[in-house]
Amino acid sequence: MANPTLGLFDASHRVNWVRLRTLIVLRWIAVAGQLAAITVAQRLFDLNLEIGLAFLAIGAAITANLVAIFVYPENKRLSEGEVALHLVFDITQLGFLLYLTGGLHNPFALLILVPVTVSATALQLRTTVLLGAYAILMVTFVAQYHIPLRTDLGFLMRMPTDFVFGFWVAIVIGVVFLAGFAQRVTSEIHAMSDALVATQLALAREQKLTDLGGVVAAAAHELGTPLATIKLVSAELMEELEDRPDLLDDARLVRDQADRCRDILRSMGRAGKDDLQLKQSPIGALVREAAEPHEGRGITITYDIAPVEEAEDARQPVVLRRPEIIHGLRNLIQNAVDYARAEVWIDISWSDEAVEVRIVDDGPGFPIQLLGRIGDPFVRIRRSATQSGQRREYEGMGLGLFIAKTLLERSGAELNFANGRDPLAAAPSSARSGAIIDVVWPRHAISRDDSAPQAGLGQNRPIEA
Repeated sequence: MANPTLGLFDASHRVNWVRLRTLIVLRWIAVAGQLAAITVAQRLFDLNLEIGLAFLAIGAAITANLVAIFVYPENKRLSEGEVALHLVFDITQLGFLLYLTGGLHNPFALLILVPVTVSATALQLRTTVLLGAYAILMVTFVAQYHIPLRTDLGFLMRMPTDFVFGFWVAIVIGVVFLAGFAQRVTSEIHAMSDALVATQLALAREQKLTDLGGVVAAAAHELGTPLATIKLVSAELMEELEDRPDLLDDARLVRDQADRCRDILRSMGRAGKDDLQLKQSPIGALVREAAEPHEGRGITITYDIAPVEEAEDARQPVVLRRPEIIHGLRNLIQNAVDYARAEVWIDISWSDEAVEVRIVDDGPGFPIQLLGRIGDPFVRIRRSATQSGQRREYEGMGLGLFIAKTLLERSGAELNFANGRDPLAAAPSSARSGAIIDVVWPRHAISRDDSAPQAGLGQNRPIEA
């Protein structure tokens, strides 16, 4: 089935990210800088500038800001097209000022990079490319056509032609490099942010399911005694009412309905699933619980549960049933089942210092070029044109392994990804020829201290909302 959260994290749906107030503030800063630069150039360096036209350009920027302030609400967020139009205006206004003040002989021509950088951090790639091309076109124009800078005494202030050409090349490279760099970093930040949101949603869902199981378990536990009493009393009534068939049927109905209530509670969740006693469980039971939803999908899941040879304590570690551990392991097992041909092996081992869960399948394995990126968000693993129909039940976003890795690392685990064979080899050397995922916890991070004396767990606590 289609992933319901796919649309929530689609970059093409990112709109209204930039506040109008942000662009207004940036433009006020630019206006202040332009006024200061013209004043200093005229008063301190005695440059003969086209003051009227320069103030006209600055006045256009001031007018645009005033219109934006008084016409639109302060908290208005701009669409992609509106932001692009504002940045086109800023590039045009700056280009006109450069035309009036020497073109590329004016060192402030470097500020043409600012609107393009803003676009790269907030807008889509195609918009940034168009704005970058427009900025380069503007810089090229003012490099050829501009009003030269002259002093009051008539001296012409200009750089050598080679320097002007080098300045133009530097600006063009700056536009391309800074825009590309900002776009790349911003897209990675957005991808990581979306992936972390998906991780939090997955963990919240697992926590809700756990809490729901706790409610059902608490109901089954608390209602067990009264239902047993009802059943016992109804059985005694049936013995006493054997000569009263009309009342005997009622007593039998009471007993049957008590049994039905018990069965309903058991079918809604394992009895005692969230009792304090079962807030912890052996590591093998925890892994089996994580794998249970995928045991009926036509792939054989084989468990091997044993301590390592060096372990002094051969008893199976008792670990906390934390939702992030269950959900993380479930995602890893799901990935193995999705790509396995016939079988998945889950090896559970422990020593005095560590607990390890190894998940191996007989599928194609991880692509070599992606081994170093496994666990990054929005990276689809082991999917090719020939395998497009292999993932049988849904279309993912490349978040499954990222969510699993994030949740398990939060619990203290270290994950390693490898292949059972070289994916380029002609034939597998053994049945365990697919992907290998090792999850290793320091034993103290998830295991109960069996050497310490254990006190009673006490009464079951009410589930808090």
